[in-house]
Amino acid sequence: MNMLMFLIPVALFLGGLGLFAFMWSLKSGQYDDMDGSAWRALDDGDDRPG
Repeated sequence: MNMLMFLIPVALFLGGLGLFAFMWSLKSGQYDDMDGSAWRALDDGDDRPG
C-alpha cells in the first residue's frame, strides 16, 4: 500500500509529461507535412544533376 502512494503520483506526472510533449509537438507543427517528410526520408538524391 505504501508503494502505491509513491507510484500513483509518479504515473500521473509521467502521463502529464507525455501529454505536454504531445501538445507541444502539435503546436510546433511536427505533423503538418507527413507525406513530404516520408518521401524525403526515402529519397536518395540520385536524380539531381551535379
